[in-house]
Amino acid sequence: MDTRNTYRTIIEQVLTKYAETPYAHGDIERQTIFDRDGDHYLLMLVGREGIRRVHDCLIHIDIVGGKIYIQRDGTEEGIANDFVRADIPKHQIVLAFRSLELR
Repeated sequence: MDTRNTYRTIIEQVLTKYAETPYAHGDIERQTIFDRDGDHYLLMLVGREGIRRVHDCLIHIDIVGGKIYIQRDGTEEGIANDFVRADIPKHQIVLAFRSLELR
């Protein structure tokens, strides 16, 4: 399996794991969105928390130039750690939500 397909599989497995974790408050559904053709991967929160409508992107990952770009990371620990534990080299993970100076 080539690197891009390996990254796709790992991203999908990690996001699926997060989607299976129940939301602590409200009636919130977790939706995974996998676009393998465009290499875009999302974990969305959709539902209600009391009277408040919830529609939010918890995690947004892209594969760009053979690297994993973390566009949005709403997790407590940091999703990059999940990728490192899955043996993706740190230099292949870009924290795109950070400024260039802080990466």
